[in-house]
Amino acid sequence: MPHFAKPAAGSWTEQYPELGTGPVNYEDSVDPAYYEAEREAIFKRTWLNVGRVELLPKTGSYFTKELAVADTSLILVRGRDQQIRAFHNVCRHRGNKLVWNDYPGEEVKGTCRQFTCKYHAWRYDLAGDLTFVQQEEEFFGLDKGEYGLKSVRCEIWEGFVFVNLDPDAQPLAEYLGEMAKGLEGYPFHEMTEVFTYKAEVGSNWKLFIDAFAEFYHAPVLHLKQAVKGEADKLFTIGFEALHYELHSPHSMISSWGGMSPPKDLNMVKPVERVLRSGLFGPWDRPDITGLDTLPAGLNPARHRAWGSDSFEFFPNMTLLVWAPGWYLTYHYWPTAVDKHLFEANLYFAPARTARERLAQELAAVTFKEYALQDGNTLEATQTMLQSRAVMDFPLNDQEILLRHLHKVVGDYVKEHADAAD
Repeated sequence: MPHFAKPAAGSWTEQYPELGTGPVNYEDSVDPAYYEAEREAIFKRTWLNVGRVELLPKTGSYFTKELAVADTSLILVRGRDQQIRAFHNVCRHRGNKLVWNDYPGEEVKGTCRQFTCKYHAWRYDLAGDLTFVQQEEEFFGLDKGEYGLKSVRCEIWEGFVFVNLDPDAQPLAEYLGEMAKGLEGYPFHEMTEVFTYKAEVGSNWKLFIDAFAEFYHAPVLHLKQAVKGEADKLFTIGFEALHYELHSPHSMISSWGGMSPPKDLNMVKPVERVLRSGLFGPWDRPDITGLDTLPAGLNPARHRAWGSDSFEFFPNMTLLVWAPGWYLTYHYWPTAVDKHLFEANLYFAPARTARERLAQELAAVTFKEYALQDGNTLEATQTMLQSRAVMDFPLNDQEILLRHLHKVVGDYVKEHADAAD
């Protein structure tokens, strides 16, 4: 494994003196009152990615998004004017959840011409306007124009659909800032073959972000995923990333590993040789436009050994772009101080042959195995943090994104508390 140069300042962390280098306190991951503060200060006031435009391919396409952390459910729908809108999933008559099937807590999707409440049949068009009231004459001069669905801020960046429950929030592009601008033009829209995983995890939402925001653990936790020779080298040498950047409140880590294919086929397992695929994705790059010249924000170190860039869009979205020409997203949706729903979506260009399909499936199941290994530590971590036997932990230079995340969360919580006083 190659060793990569640190910045001229000597360390990545010390480039950002506001982060400090001392131990980080993890009370923010176990305190129920702090979690309630996060809900108000962060999840009800920042831009949250809820999917991609491909989920809403035509007029009337819709899906619902359960946001337990914000005490609401949303409807996302493509209107007759092709605009994508978001609404609170609540009927204006008596507060019934408007769109659901057998179980009101489950997310649903489909296509419709209008939304009809199951309780009293009030109807709303795709723009959220109230169009029909059962026995309207029984109401006292009801003005339907005043009782449309409650709208939610909704904006699109590079095909990613974001919502914000704060009507006064800054525009999405401004919030995402320079880090997102550096990714514009990547062919996300060409990668429409999606593999999805969801799991309820018994840990605070920040702990899973911590797990994916550093690769210091890789030679230890993922040791058995490599063939023995490679595993021994990984364990002996350790891991170093190519590059780190903070664009607060967001951040990124750039890593080596673009093995497509690896120089030595003995480095990987037989099934990977046969299907020409593995953790880094299919070895054969898809034949789509936009991969030959990458946006400036990818591989910022311009290193020939580049393999992937992981972008942490605050508060709870990871966007991971892989050199062979595919990407994935992680989302961490809090449901309690010690629980969250983890979602992962892997995006590939549509397979043209059975071999290409199998290569994608191997990448997807390999990812799942790695994610299970990462997730396996989280509940054990949560239980011991809750003991409060130790609450201050030293973080190394490769854990700069962790240090940054916990500081940013603290800053948002403090700023909101100060504004409320």
